[in-house]
Parts: sequence; C-alpha cells; structure tokens
Amino acid sequence: MDHPHQQPGSPPDGIVTATEPLELERPDEDPEFLVLRAGFRSFAFPVTVGFLLWYLLYVLLSCYARAFMATTLFGHVNVALVLGLLQFASTFAIAAWYARYAELRLDPSASLLRERYGRPGLVTPRGAGE
Repeated sequence: MDHPHQQPGSPPDGIVTATEPLELERPDEDPEFLVLRAGFRSFAFPVTVGFLLWYLLYVLLSCYARAFMATTLFGHVNVALVLGLLQFASTFAIAAWYARYAELRLDPSASLLRERYGRPGLVTPRGAGE
C-alpha cells in the first residue's frame, strides 16, 4: 500500500533506484582511486614546485644579476638568452616526462576505474581524437 506522503510513480520507501548513487559506487572512496590520486600528486606537486623555483631563479637573475645575465657566451648569445631558451626546453621536457609517467603508471589504473565506474558513451581524452 502506498504511503500518504509518497509521490505517485516513486519507488516505495527503502528502495534505491538506479539514479541514486549507492555508497559503494563512489569512485573517490575506491582504494584504487586513492592510489591513482597519490601517484598523480607524487609526480605533479614536486615537479610543479621545481619548475616554479627554476622560473623564479630566472626572473631574480634577470632583475638582480644583470651583469651575469649579460655575459656573452659566444657571438651575440648571452646567459640570459640561453636560460630563457632553457625555460622553453624544460617546459616541453616536463610535458613529455609527464606523458610517459602517466602512460606507464596512471593510465592503467584510470582505465580500470573508468570501466568500473564509467558511463556508456563516456569520451576519454585518448579516445576523443579517434
């Protein structure tokens, strides 16, 4: 028998519908997800801090060590130019390093979680270009 406060067409009290997430369906509580998140953070945070310190060094040298930065290495190439180009090179090197790290250590766990908790038709970053 229906309860007086129950909406027409809604399931009886105590029955969970497919639209309500079950406590067990929370991917952020899955141990595999916690390992995945820790793996990401163990790479991203130290590398980000390192790069920001490297960039800050470049800026500080440009501001306070002008004579050093103006030192000619050969021809018209000075220390400032070389360090500036190394900023670009290090950016691309870090991106390649992360792509390799993610492919080997993060993507397998992410794929497993996506299969376990994913929704049909979910477009993944790797699958978006295919």
